[in-house]
Amino acid sequence: MKKLRVSFLHLAPVTGDIAGNRALVERATRAAAAAGADWIVTPELCIPGYLFLREIGADWILPQPDPWTQGYCQLVSELGLTAFLSHPEREPATGQMFNTVFVINSAGEIIGKHRKIKALRGAEGWSTAGWQIDPINCGGVNVGILICADAYKNEVAQVLKDKGAELYVSPVSWGPGQCAPDGEWEQRTVDNGLPIMVCNRSGVEEDELDYRRAESVVAKDGQRLLEATSDGSVILTFDWDLDAMAALSGDFERVYL
Repeated sequence: MKKLRVSFLHLAPVTGDIAGNRALVERATRAAAAAGADWIVTPELCIPGYLFLREIGADWILPQPDPWTQGYCQLVSELGLTAFLSHPEREPATGQMFNTVFVINSAGEIIGKHRKIKALRGAEGWSTAGWQIDPINCGGVNVGILICADAYKNEVAQVLKDKGAELYVSPVSWGPGQCAPDGEWEQRTVDNGLPIMVCNRSGVEEDELDYRRAESVVAKDGQRLLEATSDGSVILTFDWDLDAMAALSGDFERVYL
């Protein structure tokens, strides 16, 4: 049996507080490593917060890896982790900006990235839709990344499966309310026969978006195996059997920040 220990950084970022949120991600990363994590997953837009544009604009978004991301890669290397880091990026040649997840291996190298395909209008209007859909090999496991709305329907997930993905990792900012998740994650596991690991978030943004009941989820074969919410930042850790593609944990282990 090949066991994998995964930690979701189910965080409560503060809208527009780039320095504070980066420090929170660093602290959570260290806490996850102390809990024995092999992989860590951050939620979508954990660095600026979801509604950052109206607060601080987009001039701070740089080509990646910027100095902070380079330092974070070094931290990941020192801790011996694989990290799925959500961080916006700017394309130097065109100036286009993307809602991106970077995969950083235990040597501190960025081994791949996924730019959100299903970029939404409104609060996500700053971002250009990505177009490249490929799994990323993480220590011998082909991982398909679905950023939030990428999992709403099956188009992106199906392409990832067709290209050899063995499981999905999905960083999201998807809270309760009128457009709450309604079985999309479970349905993707039915459509494609692959498990999905969904790292959501907590916190409140400008009294408009309340993520305190937003769920982080692990699902397989149409069923939720693990689920959790939190009023504040928490590390959610579980064990996974990579050979059987099955959960070894009956519940998340929690470390509150």
